[in-house]
Amino acid sequence: MKSIERADDFTTRRKHLQLLTDEELHQRFWQLAEQIIAPLIEEARTHTTPSIERSVLLRMGFSSIEAKKLIAEMQQRELLGYGAGRLVFELANSKNISVRDAGCKLLEGCYWEELAHGK
Repeated sequence: MKSIERADDFTTRRKHLQLLTDEELHQRFWQLAEQIIAPLIEEARTHTTPSIERSVLLRMGFSSIEAKKLIAEMQQRELLGYGAGRLVFELANSKNISVRDAGCKLLEGCYWEELAHGK
């Protein structure tokens, strides 16, 4: 397969950037980077999976067995969309206990009603 050579149009394409200062180029770069990333950030805010939420709980110090049980309970109660880690963290703050203690209390069956009302 023969490749087609593209005409060099760099000087034409960069004319609108030519008069910008380094600071303006820097700002333009970050503006464009934010535009590219915005849809990804929105997707992450509105979509999650049990796997992602388990991963969050694992990083918060829960064992895989504990994380799996917490996720199963949150799914059953239709709370997973609020973020498992966020829910456990907010519960810990509201009860003035550690994140670990909050998760363990949930595993014991405590605080689920409060968690559901606080979403």
